[in-house]
Amino acid sequence: MTEHDPNQVPAAAATAVLTHLVRSIVDDPDAVLVEASEARGRVKLEVKVGPGDLGRVIGRRGRTAQSIRTVVRAAAARDAVEVDVDFVD
Repeated sequence: MTEHDPNQVPAAAATAVLTHLVRSIVDDPDAVLVEASEARGRVKLEVKVGPGDLGRVIGRRGRTAQSIRTVVRAAAARDAVEVDVDFVD
């Protein structure tokens, strides 16, 4: 990896995949917000959804959330970064 461009979104492919997946699950796709931040060589993606949609994104026993994390980590491999996905209330 070369010099980092401050205007470039970190883990752009992973962010796009995460946004698409979450928007397709929730009742209010316009309320979905994904924020990316970098720390210690990893990218942290925080997902915020509208009221009442968090349970839908997490799923039973967290299975939906875990599946989303798996797909997003695979997408992050295209960007050659490691990502953590957090669902924020």
